[in-house]
Amino acid sequence: MKLIKTTEAVGHVLCHDLTQIIPGVTKDARFRKGHVVAQEDIPVLLSMGKENLYVWEMMSGMLHENDAAYRLLALCQNEHMTHNEPKEGKIELRADCDGLFTVDVEHLLALNRQDEVMIATRHGNTAVKKGDKLAGMRVIPLIIEDEKIKMTEKLAGSEPLLAILPWKLRTAAIITTGSEVAKGIIKDAFTPVVANKLAAFGISVIYHSVVGDDRKILVAEILKAKDSGADIVICTGGMSVDPDDQTPGAIRESGARVVRYGAPVLPGAMMLLGYFDDGTPVMGLPGCVMYAKATIFDLLLPRIVAGVAVTSEDIARLGHGGLCLGCEECHYPVCPFGKGD
Repeated sequence: MKLIKTTEAVGHVLCHDLTQIIPGVTKDARFRKGHVVAQEDIPVLLSMGKENLYVWEMMSGMLHENDAAYRLLALCQNEHMTHNEPKEGKIELRADCDGLFTVDVEHLLALNRQDEVMIATRHGNTAVKKGDKLAGMRVIPLIIEDEKIKMTEKLAGSEPLLAILPWKLRTAAIITTGSEVAKGIIKDAFTPVVANKLAAFGISVIYHSVVGDDRKILVAEILKAKDSGADIVICTGGMSVDPDDQTPGAIRESGARVVRYGAPVLPGAMMLLGYFDDGTPVMGLPGCVMYAKATIFDLLLPRIVAGVAVTSEDIARLGHGGLCLGCEECHYPVCPFGKGD
């Protein structure tokens, strides 16, 4: 590109978008890349404070910002994503379905360590809905060396940096524990909370039972829940170290492989996650899930519903950012909770 005076620009081709800002009215591209400057454009350009313009004078081995942005887009875009056309050199990706959004953080970091290129994403391992913004990308200068983009492509690896995993689980079984509930001394306030959280992911409850604190009965109910064909089995309550709390032991005796009992997350430290041999997840939820707006259940549920096998290491990593600040007005998920890595 070359720099010329605006008054001498008639007939030249603009090499980038020019934004016009009218406070309280608009902030948008008044002239787009590729526009051929006409005589009547000159007063408008001058009113925008554009006394000089960059016009096309492309050199071999250089890329325009829009072309470079498309190259960055190719490193990110995956199934279930749509993008806009470049605007002021930037392209944005949006979700084309509901699901779990994931990010290849290590490759993204390697790419962003370079100067003159950038890709910004929302946090990974979070739930997104169709239409949600996922990422934005652009290069910093108006033109960039093709070799720099080639290096960026090498650093990004062979697979797309971003993914959306549509929800897979469709049904659930809930076992409500506690003799006080089983005997009708108190009303079951736990199950409706869990059912509502599941419903937000399109999961319906096809099996529900209420049991006391007898471990053998609880083991039998867990196996019945598994045999119901539910995609996930959830036990509510009975997760602490009190003598009457039998849920962790019952889940182990049911034959499930326990991935982790206890998590570095508050609220939700006494959570248990396991899997049956066929991959069906089973969870033991502590009492905080009944009354706290956001807990370990909310952090793990999107991954589980998307069919991702959660590991002990995954849960360990939640410790960074795993402290809920207990804000007077909860704004979860638009808050730092669970977003350390």
